[in-house]
Amino acid sequence: MISFSSFYQQIADSNLQHWLETLPSILGKWQRDHKHGNLPKWEKVLNKLHYPAPDQVDFVDSVTVGSGEQLSSGEKEKLENLLRLFMPWRKGPFHIHGIHIDTEWRSDIKWNRIRPHLAPLAGQSILDIGCGSGYHLWRMAADQPARVIGIDPMALFSMQFAIFKQHLTDVPAYFLPVGIERMPAQMQCFDSVFSMGVLYHRHSPIDHLRQLHQLLKSKGQLILETLILQGPTDACLIPQGRYAKMRNVWFIPSVSLMQTCLKRCGFENIRCVDVSPTTSQEQRSTSWMYFESLSDFLDPHDPGKTIEGHPAPVRATFIATTK
Repeated sequence: MISFSSFYQQIADSNLQHWLETLPSILGKWQRDHKHGNLPKWEKVLNKLHYPAPDQVDFVDSVTVGSGEQLSSGEKEKLENLLRLFMPWRKGPFHIHGIHIDTEWRSDIKWNRIRPHLAPLAGQSILDIGCGSGYHLWRMAADQPARVIGIDPMALFSMQFAIFKQHLTDVPAYFLPVGIERMPAQMQCFDSVFSMGVLYHRHSPIDHLRQLHQLLKSKGQLILETLILQGPTDACLIPQGRYAKMRNVWFIPSVSLMQTCLKRCGFENIRCVDVSPTTSQEQRSTSWMYFESLSDFLDPHDPGKTIEGHPAPVRATFIATTK
């Protein structure tokens, strides 16, 4: 069972200390009541992942833990077989002791698009909502923040993060298996909040933007990445059924409409810093995630459309601040 005691100690003397009034009971309930059938198996495998303290760690240019020189070929094969028990690996890629975990998403491509536009993260308290396996938490850690916290309710993601955290205990990166709806109201504690690939899954996008605003300090920085619709100024796509085979897509606005929504929710200095179509270079099936991926979600005769006939995925990144 994953322990959160080091995180509690980390925030005990910070401006997040009031979170300790509710968080232990929330996480305790998650551990008692979580019904994912594979969780006991994953926890047993995690306990078998005994590998040496890494001789190399790189979060600046990649997420690399260990050079690969410390393990024999047989030990690498055993480690890889254990890591494959945590498939599917969706966000990455990761390199651990010479093993390349080739994830579905090349999250490094997204990070390289976003990184040049960020205000300095050094010394900051950062929250990443819907952080998945925690790839971006490690990339943010390269900038020496005070702490970077990822939240995501998926049990598998918590295990994938724990694989790396167990030998990187001194890095102030933490994963909490909770959704944004379990965050206290009006926290106003974070210097930067990331919401990437989350907004279009929310039933009420405006409520999500308001929650993001309430999490940030004054002059805090929001980094929001979402699907957008290219076209008329105030256009918005609300799919009647699925979008790219996803059931839970509710809101795909134009860039201009997204900026209007951010402004109406109290954000300032709103900038759209990147617009990029999603390509098979960035999202694809691999031997670490062999289910359907982007190529299966698009019209085989017209890759500019989804299989349902909607415009193919285009993502935009917005940066804004609070007053």
